Amino acid sequence: MTTTNPTRAPRVRASELAGRGWLNTGGKDLGLADLRGKIVILDFWTFCCINCLHVLDELRELEERYRDVLVIVGVHSPKFVHEADPAALAAAVQRYGVAHPVLDDPELVTWSAYTARAWPTLVVLDPQGYIVATMAGEGHATNLEILVRELVAEHEAAGTLHRGDGPYVAPEPPATTLRFPAKATLLPGGNLLVADAGHHRLTELAPDGETLVRTIGDGERGRADGGPDVARFNEPNGLCLVPEDLRGTLGYDVVVADTVNHLLRGVRLADGHVTTLAGTGAQYMVGGAENGAGTDALGLRLSSPWDVLWSPAAGAFVVAMAGNHTLWVFDPVAGTVRHLAGTMHEGLVDGALDQAWFAQPSGLAVDADEGIWLADAETSALRRVELGPSGGRVRTVVGEGLFEFGHRDGPAAEALLQHPLAVCALPDGTVAVADTYNGAVRVYDPRAGEVSTLATGLAEPSGLLVVDGGTHLLVVESAAHRLTRLALGEKGRHHDGEAHRTRRPVTEVAPTFTLRVVFTPATGQKYDDRFGPSTQLDVAVSRPGALAAGAGSGTELERVITLTPSTAGAASADGGADTVLSITAKAASCDADPAVEFPACHLASQDWGIPVRVVEGGPAELVLPLHG
Repeated sequence: MTTTNPTRAPRVRASELAGRGWLNTGGKDLGLADLRGKIVILDFWTFCCINCLHVLDELRELEERYRDVLVIVGVHSPKFVHEADPAALAAAVQRYGVAHPVLDDPELVTWSAYTARAWPTLVVLDPQGYIVATMAGEGHATNLEILVRELVAEHEAAGTLHRGDGPYVAPEPPATTLRFPAKATLLPGGNLLVADAGHHRLTELAPDGETLVRTIGDGERGRADGGPDVARFNEPNGLCLVPEDLRGTLGYDVVVADTVNHLLRGVRLADGHVTTLAGTGAQYMVGGAENGAGTDALGLRLSSPWDVLWSPAAGAFVVAMAGNHTLWVFDPVAGTVRHLAGTMHEGLVDGALDQAWFAQPSGLAVDADEGIWLADAETSALRRVELGPSGGRVRTVVGEGLFEFGHRDGPAAEALLQHPLAVCALPDGTVAVADTYNGAVRVYDPRAGEVSTLATGLAEPSGLLVVDGGTHLLVVESAAHRLTRLALGEKGRHHDGEAHRTRRPVTEVAPTFTLRVVFTPATGQKYDDRFGPSTQLDVAVSRPGALAAGAGSGTELERVITLTPSTAGAASADGGADTVLSITAKAASCDADPAVEFPACHLASQDWGIPVRVVEGGPAELVLPLHG
């Protein structure tokens, strides 16, 4: 049976929820029977993934508004080895304020049962336990609410909806000065300013890194300018001191990457006053119609700015825009922002700034030659960005791709990292990397071309800072809620650990196959072709030369793809892959009511990164859903 609503999937009984255990349930294991009578949204996520974090934030308002009829269940399906650690998952659930039950699915049992292909994937179940919709990616909050409202009306009328409290049990947070701190910067007087992300504030500490001096921000998740007792942040990350000669002119001393608010904020140290510098507070959506135009800093949307630094070569601040895999430039004097590097495709591709691919750039540092070192988290890579009057280039020093990682020292071409989040240029010309998911600090020596390990046993290091006149490295141990000093000048150790590949299931395809994106406008909407084609499809691959035909942009949502013979066998036995098909689909729709003179218009946009393996006789069609 198929429902009359075109956004609904055919009624298929949901698979049981199976995994290693549950979080946020007070110790109780849940099954579908425990959720009967509730609308359920399964959120397949992994805590490294910026798109998954976006979805967590998109769902907060929906979750609160429909708490008596809706249960969101996070199904955590890890990409990295570290994410499969139950203690790391428990910390992430607290770090990101996840206020619903979470199933720990390290073996991807439930992921596979629901045939998820991408992080994140959302599956909606009705109160009788049937699947009614599946959506990949982010940006579905509005249409999820439409669907939830319809299901509430339908099942309340049928007597199959049960109102009341859900199974969520909130954990008790520990009382600590810092809570999941992200990064730190050294203030002119010697104190330390810390992005206290878990407390949604900035915390100033004495030089010992422990004694509390003051806080900036009221500690509640939100967005507000003003004095230190009223200002609000939302999981701030990067911090950068304004050059001394600009502080008086600009009226603020520190620039903050206010990540979940999609803003840059300025902080005046004299009184702790906070001002918004860039962004509208809404997320930049790739291909979106409301991102803004021009370069006015307050008129353009940003996307999860994760770190910020002053670049003498650019004469401005460079921003690691993790949310859309790019670098941007913020000119504080002109009050402008502009795109600097990256195509907004996710992957590891070097070259000219406008051709390079990044994957959640999360840490920045400038060296003595004014080059920018970059921790590119999702490709587990250390990269260098060179700016110049005739353009610039991006070069990878350590890293192999989206699905290859590990803890291995030695020649840079053979070394491996695991989801690094910070980088720091050291006084002796070497570069320190916060190798976050390995719990280590690694050091790259450009002269020798070698990588070594300075320290291990750290709890998700996410920020690095040279202190004490260059004799120590201050490490922000995020999951331990503290700052730790490491002595510099000691010779690093060699670590010959294992190489890993993500166990994400690979999609098998024939050498030539048809890619078909099925667009379903939301209820009450229709295709919007008043100003030309209403759809667009972009296709690329992460590995140069792997795509023989079908690359590029077009207006049809169906395309014949041919992969080169070298793609065959590119996937490893554990599910990693050398070739990832990068697909972006867009479709415009508008309100269908003919009585409305100026109908509201909507743009559905979705990105997929699908590991593929060519198999002779494999499936000749790959179908992906795009929901309005």
